[in-house]
Amino acid sequence: MTQGMDGLYLGLISGTSADGIDAALVHFDNGRPALRAAATHPWDDHLRRQVLAVAQDEIRLDLDAYGRLDVAIGRAFANAASALLASAGVSSRDVIAIGSHGQTIRHRPSGDYPFTLQVGDPSVIAECTGIATVADFRRADVAAGGQGAPLVPAFHATVLRPEHGARVVLNLGGIANVTRLDASGAITGFDTGPANGLMDAWCLRHRGEAFDRDGHFAASGRIDDALLAELLDDAYFALPPPKSTGREHFHLAWLDMHSRVAELSPEDVQATLLAVSAHSVADAIALHAGDAIDVVACGGGVHNTALMQAIASRLEGRPLHTSSAFGIDPDAMEAMAFAWLAYRRLRGEPGNLPAVTGARGLRLLGALYAAP
Repeated sequence: MTQGMDGLYLGLISGTSADGIDAALVHFDNGRPALRAAATHPWDDHLRRQVLAVAQDEIRLDLDAYGRLDVAIGRAFANAASALLASAGVSSRDVIAIGSHGQTIRHRPSGDYPFTLQVGDPSVIAECTGIATVADFRRADVAAGGQGAPLVPAFHATVLRPEHGARVVLNLGGIANVTRLDASGAITGFDTGPANGLMDAWCLRHRGEAFDRDGHFAASGRIDDALLAELLDDAYFALPPPKSTGREHFHLAWLDMHSRVAELSPEDVQATLLAVSAHSVADAIALHAGDAIDVVACGGGVHNTALMQAIASRLEGRPLHTSSAFGIDPDAMEAMAFAWLAYRRLRGEPGNLPAVTGARGLRLLGALYAAP
């Protein structure tokens, strides 16, 4: 098939929670995306724990260990792509390209030497799947003075732009990000802070479970107002957009720096972490998208009933939907976005939004790794 033309693309991403590799098979027709199939491929538990330890700066890798991790994640992504194609009954020959976000293990877009680092060798993905792979989407934006994140707001505009007024799209991954869309075409967006990431890490530490299913752990505890105030006093929350963050900032070591944590029960800390996520999301929407008529949520956090209820209670009457109400699988949204970014890359079209990331201008995102 001809590169850059309409047809099937496959998007892959593992977010900051590293709770699975999301894969989405998307058909493009004159730029309009339609989801053909989607699935979340589980991580090998040992590999997931290594990813989280590196991302949270709990361990340091020598170059050999880094190289092995890069290849191992590349193979895991390739397996996720192949499994989705097999379940959908689609041949790799029918897919124009894979858009692979990879796994972020460090994101430092500020300072004298700004950088962002995603691993999951795209050459391995292309070799294992037989499909051309576009990867390394964020670094061109960072090189142009941008945050390199979030990149999904432009895709949100493609599928969820309102006919009237303004709308917020809320992505609840390990980190939460918001996109403000309005009918006139203006798009803004930024990372608000933690969504699931801190709660997942705390749950894993105290319950041995990768996430707090339906928010039951948090619901069993009580919010500690003093700890909540301490955590929300973090300087990140007061920064103006453009801004982005990740596990290298909001991780368990950050939480443990607050002495009050040791005085509370694990369930009370979990309840307070959920409140941090809900408060920071709602406060960001009120401050930067106060004119929004509704909020559309996607990402793994939509399955946490306690989190969704806590956010909804602070939205000052704005209805909170999930993207399912608009025919889009909440779990597939980000993977669809990276299929779309691969589509844009092969068409020679920019993928970033300077109004969102703060980059000096539009940039072509991603590098192409040819199929064997």
